[in-house]
Amino acid sequence: MELIDDWQWQMANRITDVAALSQYVDLTEAEASEINTVGSKFRWAITPYYASLMDRRNVNCPIRKQAIPSILELRCFRGLQDPLHEETQSPAPGLIHRYPDRVALTVSSVCAVYCRHCTRKRFVGQPVPRTTWSAVSAGIEYIRQTEAIRDVLITGGDPFILPDERLERILKELRSIDHVEIIRFGTRTPCTMPQRITTKLCDMLAKYHPVWVNTHFNHPRELTEEAAQAVDRLLRAGIPVGNQSVLLRGINDDIDTMKKLLHGLLKMRVRPYYLYQCDPVIGTEHFWTPLETGLDLIDQLQGYTTGFAVPQFIVDSPIGKIPVSRSRLLELTEDHAVLRNYEGKTITISYPMQLHSHSILPAACQ
Repeated sequence: MELIDDWQWQMANRITDVAALSQYVDLTEAEASEINTVGSKFRWAITPYYASLMDRRNVNCPIRKQAIPSILELRCFRGLQDPLHEETQSPAPGLIHRYPDRVALTVSSVCAVYCRHCTRKRFVGQPVPRTTWSAVSAGIEYIRQTEAIRDVLITGGDPFILPDERLERILKELRSIDHVEIIRFGTRTPCTMPQRITTKLCDMLAKYHPVWVNTHFNHPRELTEEAAQAVDRLLRAGIPVGNQSVLLRGINDDIDTMKKLLHGLLKMRVRPYYLYQCDPVIGTEHFWTPLETGLDLIDQLQGYTTGFAVPQFIVDSPIGKIPVSRSRLLELTEDHAVLRNYEGKTITISYPMQLHSHSILPAACQ
């Protein structure tokens, strides 16, 4: 199947129905019906490139599970719409101000692929007001008026879905603010649509250094030659690249897969940064793992591979990202965990993320 090496072609030809998807994977009538049912609630779209990485016959293919809607998204409702309370920490449209010296600016609600485990399932793929230019401008003005902010994360959706001209307009505005020191992008395009990382884009970004990029690879199957070339273009433009993975049940929750992913990232010169506990978002319950799984993976990595190949294991929460280790984990029971953040604040995580290996899913979700 011909794949055109052009990001705009990839976006224009995203797979959004079962007929197109059937060109890449074998689907039964029941599976096709389930995809249509789930798609009526949660948006889905897959680039031809990312679909080409799928195993046609294996329903447990890690690429398929990340991108193709599952009926389990509708059967389990123990998650939350906004588990990180982003909407209550938004002093301007599309702006999230959780930490004293940094903010996240959501400039797009569109992604190349709508990941099934997305934290922002509540609005990705929708034409939301928070990403209009007037909303983005309001966020930039808040940053301009708040001198404590020295670090801005540009996120979405995926900001790299925007045209170069829109991105440069945002960068110019931010770089006109004296107290903004660091600009970061959060994007999954190197993984799901590496064609987006053009020389033109990289040359433009390099004009506004220091610029950093964090991307999102979850499985070694995603570490393709195309992805490596995209990363190389960023690096040659002087843009450091880090990776934030999400721990996903049945995809990367075993040591062999995780080690292969981390080693592959290092060969691409991508620094493993965070390994997130999957956020308890509604419709993602089938991906959740026990908290012990992440702790065990880190224990099996430390000392058994290169030190800088070991990411921080993170639980994200309304009070911030909390690195989970034996010193941060104050209490762990069958139904809750007590964690301490960077300020010494504690939080009890009592929503259902404490699943145990002998009973990963409730009966209704099996």
